[in-house]
Amino acid sequence: MTTLLTGKSVSYWIDSTHTAAFQPLDQTVTVDVAIVGGGIAGLTTALLLKQAGKTVAVLESEQIAQGASGHTTAKITTLHQLIYADLIKDLGEDKARLYAASNQAALEKIIHLIQAESIDCDFSHQDAYTFAESADQLGAIKDEVDAALRLGLPASFVQQTHLPFPIAGAIKFEHQAQFHVRKYLLHLAHKIVGDGSYVFEQTRVHTASEGDPCCVKTERGEIQAQNVVVTTNLPILDQGLFFAKTFPKRSYIVGARISSERAPAGMFIGAGEGYRSIRTTPYEDGQLLLIGGEGHKVGSRSDTELAYQALEEYGRQRFNIDTFDYRWSSQDVVSFDKLPYIGKLTPINHRIFVATGFSLWGMTNSMVAAMILTDAILGRPNPWASLYDATRATPFLTRTSLEENLDVGRHWLGDRITALQKSSLAEVGKGEGAILTVDGNQIAVYRDPEGKLEIVSATCSHLGCIVNWNSAEKSWDCPCHGARFTTAGKVVCGPAVHDLEQQPS
Repeated sequence: MTTLLTGKSVSYWIDSTHTAAFQPLDQTVTVDVAIVGGGIAGLTTALLLKQAGKTVAVLESEQIAQGASGHTTAKITTLHQLIYADLIKDLGEDKARLYAASNQAALEKIIHLIQAESIDCDFSHQDAYTFAESADQLGAIKDEVDAALRLGLPASFVQQTHLPFPIAGAIKFEHQAQFHVRKYLLHLAHKIVGDGSYVFEQTRVHTASEGDPCCVKTERGEIQAQNVVVTTNLPILDQGLFFAKTFPKRSYIVGARISSERAPAGMFIGAGEGYRSIRTTPYEDGQLLLIGGEGHKVGSRSDTELAYQALEEYGRQRFNIDTFDYRWSSQDVVSFDKLPYIGKLTPINHRIFVATGFSLWGMTNSMVAAMILTDAILGRPNPWASLYDATRATPFLTRTSLEENLDVGRHWLGDRITALQKSSLAEVGKGEGAILTVDGNQIAVYRDPEGKLEIVSATCSHLGCIVNWNSAEKSWDCPCHGARFTTAGKVVCGPAVHDLEQQPS
């Protein structure tokens, strides 16, 4: 397997679109609803609220649609790998039907919005497949087909696809879709601005408090609003304990040009562990083949170059790809019971709402969140709100939740002990990062290619876990709740809202 990574280290969706250049907040602003987070959930909620007559302000810490939403595979589908059989078994058919109906409605609303607004976003209808390469996965595929059909979804079992390699079988959903997610979201952002509504970039929110009005405090000033919606990847507000109800997951994507004749028609995802996600998108005079996978909990591995290498090798073996044009990674928040958390921040909150835990299926689940939150703020009933209730009983006693929260405890204590085994700055090579203990202080050390050291505290500014080095992304990642930081300690991804403390060199 090659050790040389190829292609641009940037999301294609971001690389192929212009910088939006919305201004940062520079004064106190009053609106009906303040929305924290400028990804697909936040922008969609803002647009629906504005269409309903509300004034809104979207607050984005960096640039619109360059966080989780700018790094997705951008599949608009109700086929969520293999979920419906599990939902029926764990939650019952009635709740599984609500999940299916809400995501189907979301898919249709996204398509309607694209068509009604004539959004130029490389939209196309596609069939979606979850495929099994070996016979031992066929049982799960057939169970999913049966479950999906019971719930009224457009499912069928097939043994042939447009993939250039044989499969044992697959579940197929017809009439799904895909798009260029950032072209779509930039259109939404521009529709939001005006008539008393705003989009602010480069404006990091530190906290929000409920009142009449609510107050959202940022590094640049305040927003006053009757309601607040928090749609950051994981809520930056800890009151709802969502960091203990979910776990953060990173996955990886490589992109390579492929001729239109060789490009597989459809959107694909494998069954089981070690799955691959496959789709294409228009690119220059052909298509860009996107291959995703190699998911792991944030901060659980440092040798992340190997994830890209594995995906490139898959592309060589299965698609005869020689050169890769892009590589990037994404981050999702996975809910322990597979359902997003959408609704009030806590049982005592009536004006602050959240949406999180989309569990890798953020395109349709974000629209579900936007519709539920819009109805909640407008005082309208919603048929799906109770299913996704953010204050519902937390499944702390599931196997997954116990394992993940025990893992947080192991990192909180164990990483402190591990760090004591290292002590020399000289051990850190060029382009490398390491956690060291120097004079009793745990520090995160990066030496750039020119040999200059960047030294910051190794203690995450969220809840005090020790960060871990991410070699491919050149970042410090928190293995407890998924906060990420640059080599200089600047926040890349929440729930942290403060940078890592600078340390003397």
